[in-house]
Amino acid sequence: METKQLIKVSIIIPNYNGLRYIKGCLDSLAKQLFQSFEIIIVDNASQDGSREYISENYPQIKLISLNQNYGFSKAVNEGIKASNCEYVVLLNNDTEVEKYWLKNLANCIEKDKKIFSCCSKMVQFLHRDKIDDVGDEYTILGWAYKRGDGAILNRYTKSERVFSSCAGAAIYRRNLFEEIGYFDEDFFAYMEDVDISYRANVQGYKNVYCSNAVVYHIGSATSGSKYNSFKVRLAARNNIYVFLKNMPFFQLLINSPFLFIGWVIKYLFFYKKGFSKEFLEGSKEAFNSLEKIGKVKYKNKNLKNYFVIEIVLIGNTFKYLFSKMTKGKS
Repeated sequence: METKQLIKVSIIIPNYNGLRYIKGCLDSLAKQLFQSFEIIIVDNASQDGSREYISENYPQIKLISLNQNYGFSKAVNEGIKASNCEYVVLLNNDTEVEKYWLKNLANCIEKDKKIFSCCSKMVQFLHRDKIDDVGDEYTILGWAYKRGDGAILNRYTKSERVFSSCAGAAIYRRNLFEEIGYFDEDFFAYMEDVDISYRANVQGYKNVYCSNAVVYHIGSATSGSKYNSFKVRLAARNNIYVFLKNMPFFQLLINSPFLFIGWVIKYLFFYKKGFSKEFLEGSKEAFNSLEKIGKVKYKNKNLKNYFVIEIVLIGNTFKYLFSKMTKGKS
C-alpha cells in the first residue's frame, strides 16, 4: 500500500462567496519563498461562482466543496482532517501575504515544541501603515480583544507569547489537535480561535505572535460589516460559550462578578449601536444550548496552568483598560 508523503505545511482557506478576493489571495501564495506546502480550499456552498473559478483557474489546488454553509469551524476542521502535513496554516480568503510570510511562520513554530500556534502580523489592507491584529488577548471580563488594532505599523516588532492566535492567518502544530481538540463546530463562527487557544493554554501549550510574518487583511469580508445582526448574535453567544466551557467551577465562581460586569457593559454598548435585541438573543441562546458544548474536563495536573491563566486574564484587563484610556493621547 502506497503511503502519501508527509509535507511540511497545508494552507487551509475557508471560502464562502469570496470570488472577489480569492485571486489576490492565491496569487500572493504563489510567490511564497517556501517549497513544501499545499493549498486546500474548503468551500461552504458558495453561490457566487467561487468553486467554478477555483476549479478552472487553479486545478492544482485541492478543493473541498461542502453541501451547505457550515461556518468557519467545520470548514477548517474538514481541511485539517484532509491534510497530510506537520503544520496547518489557516488563512482567510480576504488576505494577501508577503513572500516570506509562510517561511517566517514555520520558523517561529519550530523554535519550541510547546508552541501550539503562531499568529501573523495582520495589517489593514486599505491602510497599510496601520495594524489590524497582532494576536488576541482575553480578559477577566469575558472579553477578547485584538492587540494593536489601529496602531502604527512600526510597533509590535517583537515576537512574544499571546493568549490566542487569530485564525485568520496562523500556523498550528497539527498533531496537537488530537490532544487539544479541533475547532468547536457549535461556535459556527467568531471566537472559535479564542476557544481553541484557551484549551491549549489549559494544557500548558503556548500561542505566539510572529512579528515578521506579514499579511494584509481586508476584514469582515464574509459577514459584510463590523456590526450586524448575525454577527452580534453569534458573538454574544460564543463569548459566553468560551468562559463557561473552559473555566472550571472554582474559576467561574471567582470570576463571576467580573464576567457579569463585562456582560452588562457589552449590553449597553450594543444598546447604543441598536443591536440590544440581537445581543440578548445570543446570550439567551448560549445558556439554552450549553448541553451542546463539550465542557473542558478539569484535571489536577493543569491546576498550575489555570492559576497562570487567571493572572494573565487580570493583567490583560488592566492593559486593555489602560490602552482605552490613553488612546489618542500619545
